Amino acid sequence: MSKTQLRVFRGPETVQHVEEACEPNTVRVPFGEIYPLLADAVRNRRTWLHDFDHDDLVIPTDLYEMLLAYQFSRRPSA
Repeated sequence: MSKTQLRVFRGPETVQHVEEACEPNTVRVPFGEIYPLLADAVRNRRTWLHDFDHDDLVIPTDLYEMLLAYQFSRRPSA
């Protein structure tokens, strides 16, 4: 019998669409690359999301305004 060799997957060899960091320990990635992952993590109630509860995010003003409008539209009417 031949032995099966297992390998540890450490992610892609190269990261696509990552731009130069803004600050130390940061990277810039397109929102379209992370939102499906975040949506899946929220839907599946992944506990690691809570590790980032107090972290600040820098987002574009137009996205922030859309999120505020969406939040307001979700409120039950009085």
